[in-house]
Amino acid sequence: MSSDTPHSSNESVKELLEKFSGCSDRQRKSLVKPIEGIAKEISDIGSAVLDPFDSNGDDWAAGWILQVVKRHCPDSLEKFIPDDSEGWFSTCSTIGIDFHKLQGYLLAERFEEADRFTSSVLRQLAGSSAESRGYVYFSEVSEMPGEDLVTIDRLWNAYSQGKFGFSVQARLLKNLGGAYERLWPRVGWKNNGVWTRYPKAFTWSLSAPEGHMPLINQLRGVRLMDALLNHPSIKERY
Repeated sequence: MSSDTPHSSNESVKELLEKFSGCSDRQRKSLVKPIEGIAKEISDIGSAVLDPFDSNGDDWAAGWILQVVKRHCPDSLEKFIPDDSEGWFSTCSTIGIDFHKLQGYLLAERFEEADRFTSSVLRQLAGSSAESRGYVYFSEVSEMPGEDLVTIDRLWNAYSQGKFGFSVQARLLKNLGGAYERLWPRVGWKNNGVWTRYPKAFTWSLSAPEGHMPLINQLRGVRLMDALLNHPSIKERY
């Protein structure tokens, strides 16, 4: 696949990877396809490709490299993520939540499953009452541990080319003057004034609009989402 690309020589592959790791976010967007075109070369190099990146961060360039390997050279993924690992990006939880599944779903671009898992984690963070009733009250958000919310946000951001996550939604809302009615069509949750039907009408892929995921149910109003996007731990990230 990659032998016909203009980046097939060792030197040009190295140069492309260095550029991808060090350039601006806008420049990176133009390199997404070329990076996918050298999947075989990346898998041959192995984990050293990720040396420029911090596993405690959320640099989506590292996430995309891993997704490219997963897409095209899945048998080589163990070079980057050992079988006994929870994933390449480190995760933290105040209450001991295992984020291994979330990272796995996002890496594999199984976004609908990642979204469902995120909803279940939010209920856990809200407490036993939320888990029993099956949804979260906005008043429960302020007590959610910020460390866990940041972990969720980091993983969504890292495995979406920087397109998804609470902090992305919060930034978009801020740029729209705080108007939720302007946010809904911007993120693809409303079309011509009609709510997007869950789950089949949502776009469960990287082609989705910026801020499309994770989903927050708006049937009971915007107060839950507003509380999440204004949680201090999320506000610090945009």
